[in-house]
Amino acid sequence: MRFPQQPGPIGVFDSGYGGLTILHGIRQLLPEYDYVYLGDNARAPYGSRSFEVVYQFTRQAVMKLFEMGCHLVILGCNTASAKALRSIQQRDLPLTDPTRRVLGVIRPTAEVIGSLTQSRHVGLLATEGTVRSDSYRLEIQKLHPDIKVTGVACPLWVPIIENNEADSPGADYFVKKRIDHLMRLDPEIDSIILGCTHYPILMPKILKYIPQGVRIVPQSEYVAESLQAYLMRHPDLEHNITKTAHCNYFTTENADRFKETASIFLHEDVNVKHIDLE
Repeated sequence: MRFPQQPGPIGVFDSGYGGLTILHGIRQLLPEYDYVYLGDNARAPYGSRSFEVVYQFTRQAVMKLFEMGCHLVILGCNTASAKALRSIQQRDLPLTDPTRRVLGVIRPTAEVIGSLTQSRHVGLLATEGTVRSDSYRLEIQKLHPDIKVTGVACPLWVPIIENNEADSPGADYFVKKRIDHLMRLDPEIDSIILGCTHYPILMPKILKYIPQGVRIVPQSEYVAESLQAYLMRHPDLEHNITKTAHCNYFTTENADRFKETASIFLHEDVNVKHIDLE
């Protein structure tokens, strides 16, 4: 398979809308680069799908972004990072184009968590698929074997956010219920990772219900800082990224619907086009 060799944008992929929080964090720190955001909204959510299905869907999206000229793709999706990243890196890139890179959102958080927790007890709030994959615990304990990781799935948080109910009184019940459950499982937790890119939208309510002294760890700033460091370490890759501070958006769903929901995450109007992956 041949892909364009000339410089192109950084690709950011998510199964839905949550990756927009990752994109926003990256663009805040690295505004000079060009970006393409691709949301597979027609097949979202990925959280409850099997490893094989998530891998196949994510691979299709990555190859599409390569076709669009991206030399670097960020999986701005915890489920895709947990269930598909390693297979794409080890199985696909050597066969398709070894010069291209695909990075996820779990590793940057795992790298930084050791400097954030004092008790060495860390909580994870994420989708069912991410919690079940055990990816955060495995990645964190590779780097910090002394840290205990306890995860709780929050299956209703994403629908609450995508239905624009994050500010509603009803959301309080579900946010408090999951945080209380996590803290009952391990009262020594002093840092909680938000392991789904949607969850920062619920931050006001999350901060309302976490115990005093517990730190919330959103991903976007750590992913952005990790990407900045990665590009500095890989100048050959960095030279293959265009720099006109432009961003294009694509969705496998209805473009008007994407535009409406994206405003919840970005607080700005975006121009978006429909795209097919299959």
